[in-house]
Amino acid sequence: MISRFYLKDYLSFDEVDIEFDKGLIVFTGPSGAGKSILLNAMLALFGNSDNTQAKISEIVCDDLDIEYVQYDIAKRDEFVIKQTNTVKLRFLLNNQTISKKNLKQFTKQFSKYLHLKDNSDFQNDKIIEFLDMMIVQNQPEFQKVLEQYRATYKELLSLKTQLQKIEQDEQDIENLKEFIKFEIQKIESIDPKPDEYDDLKHIKDNLSKKQKIQEAHEKCAVVLNNTHHITHLLNLLDVDSGFFDDAINEVNNLVERFEDSINGVDDHEIESILDRIENLSALQKKYGSIEDAIKYKEQKTKELQEYEDISFTKAIVEKNIKKLSNSIDELLKQISNKRKEYIPALQDIINEYLEDLYLSNLIIKISTKNMDILGVDEVSFVLNGVELDKISSGEFNRLRLALLTARSQVECKDGGVLFLDEIDANLSGKESASIAKVLQELAQYYQIFSISHQPQLSAMANQHFLVQKNDTISSVKLLDKKSRVDEISRMISGENITQEAIDFANKLLG
Repeated sequence: MISRFYLKDYLSFDEVDIEFDKGLIVFTGPSGAGKSILLNAMLALFGNSDNTQAKISEIVCDDLDIEYVQYDIAKRDEFVIKQTNTVKLRFLLNNQTISKKNLKQFTKQFSKYLHLKDNSDFQNDKIIEFLDMMIVQNQPEFQKVLEQYRATYKELLSLKTQLQKIEQDEQDIENLKEFIKFEIQKIESIDPKPDEYDDLKHIKDNLSKKQKIQEAHEKCAVVLNNTHHITHLLNLLDVDSGFFDDAINEVNNLVERFEDSINGVDDHEIESILDRIENLSALQKKYGSIEDAIKYKEQKTKELQEYEDISFTKAIVEKNIKKLSNSIDELLKQISNKRKEYIPALQDIINEYLEDLYLSNLIIKISTKNMDILGVDEVSFVLNGVELDKISSGEFNRLRLALLTARSQVECKDGGVLFLDEIDANLSGKESASIAKVLQELAQYYQIFSISHQPQLSAMANQHFLVQKNDTISSVKLLDKKSRVDEISRMISGENITQEAIDFANKLLG
């Protein structure tokens, strides 16, 4: 559960510091007071909202059946989720930095955000995943069947993609082969070698400097041919002439190596070297480097061989597809039969809540669709003989609450935190009271946070907080019994509170 929430400098709120108990917690107040802003600030700490502009926000959680060794969290431990936005936005878990994505994955283990504007819970994949979760909780071995099916489906999909490519290649196989042969021949005609370009470039550079180096060498001949005079001078000065002799020898060696590198290179060879450099340069420009050109040739040679063997490869792929298809048919049969077996249980769970919500006669049908990663089953809802897209908005909201409540019992079986955004909006008093009854039952197991504009749900709360705005500043306060009577009376009759509203508020709270 969340035991404490702190917020500083967020939109209309200067500072909020509130403590929570278990059970149903309701926020009420006039429109525009800041209820949604407050809830969004809390949701941001769970990775469920993009409204992360608060300078500081912090939630303290404890008594939850989760662990996260990396952040020193053991089961039932107290831990702190914090967000700061001073220099840059940061999320922290027990004072260790955590990404928003990882934070959301962590908090999903114990929290859920239910809001009526999102109708995705009725999407087929969500219902199928929920149904599978129910089955696995009762029959854990079903998880292995699902995992085997998904792995087989992915393998089958990969093989079908491969077969499709082969069939497309077959239509233009000769053109493809000719093109690849042409690409290979272009590289083979040059026959590049690694580092060859640099070696030839060095020879070219030396040839271009040949005349200048020879002229400079001739000018130095006077010195190089009379070095014995300098050696004699150094000896007279009692200086070891070894350093000078070594330097002169190194100069002579460099000149000899240069002459060796260009000796024997005639004009014809020079032209050949220049042509070779030009060809290698063209390969570098096209492929990035000589090494890449060689790799490209090897890759295309392999592709050419595959095209030559395409008929053989196609036969193998088709054989494997047939084998996998037989396996997947058997897995689909097991999965569909098990889902059909559990559909009545899902139907009964939801109908149980619908009865409390003054609705009944939900029928859940399962039919067959095209195969995907979840199988071939498609689930549809019929309420009192009417398809889901044709029922009234009030019926839809209550059906959705029944489904969400059923999901919560399975997905948060060990308890946790539920966030509800105006779950009783646009409902009559009777319907709102029925929703309050369902939530009060659910609040025995979960800590529930909800915004409400209806007195029935507010009167059922274990904690009732009033959000109000004075000028431009919003504030939150926990209401005592007398203050709750005043607030619920306002919700019933408006700002001009009547005695009838006060009596009815007392009745609801009683």
